[in-house]
Amino acid sequence: MIIFASGRTDIPAFYSEWFINRIRAGFVDVRNPYVPQKVTRYRLEPKIVDCLVFCTKNPKPLIPYLDELKNFGTYFFVTITPYGKEIEPNVPEKQTVIETFAELSQKLGKEKVCWRYDPIFVDSTYTVATHIREFKKMCEKLSPYTDRCVISFVDLYSKTIKKFPELKEVSENDQKFLAGSFARIAGEYGIKIESCAEKLDLSDYGVQKGECISKELIERITNVRLSKNVHQILRKHCSCLPTRDIGYYNSCPNLCKYCYANYDEKTVQKNFLQHDKNSSFLIGNSRPNDIIQQAKQETFKDSQLFMF
Repeated sequence: MIIFASGRTDIPAFYSEWFINRIRAGFVDVRNPYVPQKVTRYRLEPKIVDCLVFCTKNPKPLIPYLDELKNFGTYFFVTITPYGKEIEPNVPEKQTVIETFAELSQKLGKEKVCWRYDPIFVDSTYTVATHIREFKKMCEKLSPYTDRCVISFVDLYSKTIKKFPELKEVSENDQKFLAGSFARIAGEYGIKIESCAEKLDLSDYGVQKGECISKELIERITNVRLSKNVHQILRKHCSCLPTRDIGYYNSCPNLCKYCYANYDEKTVQKNFLQHDKNSSFLIGNSRPNDIIQQAKQETFKDSQLFMF
């Protein structure tokens, strides 16, 4: 099974010490976002967790702890976009993130670090031309440290529209033009470019429909064969391997305007103040009415490989 840290919040950037404490303890408690008294406990042990997948805009705080993760398979998605502080107020400066990306790649290997350029939106500041120019600059700097880039276009979730009402869907023509331009540029720098959960097929423009977390990827980075029967349907337009997210909604201090996981800034601030690095929960602690259930965890490894 795969632990995802996280699509709900930026654990490496803001909660690295807590995460390592959970690795040392060997388990983590995750509160159900819709039924708060229901808690799922996951074991964090190399024999049962096939891979730890991180999604972050700043992996720097986790780098000092990488040695403690060496018995796990690990993979990093690092998001680097062209947006300024008016869109991503608490994300470090882009050059700083690029330098951290390089450091992470040098420690883990470029095959274990993926660049995400998403979500893509277009407006009067971040025009199609701006995206193409900035993407090329980033390719030049990142190509020695990764061989993969995943892109996606912004989705207009109701929570996102509430925070960012002027946001518009990227037109089909702009998606195709950007895809073709990005594919050409990425190819020049030896970077494979894929889309993530996009309904529009961009393969004719050089961007293959990707699986961010595929069977082939996990096998390659862990050097272990996985079962052929691994279920691969998560959500519409997505065929990634199933993961278990240990994050918490409304807890990411990056406060990106386009984020679907944060509802409002006040709630994020309130939750962040409840964080306890020694708790088994990311936000807060156990409650008297909690119903804790041990997760059913099964490795994806092909058991036939261990019969001899």
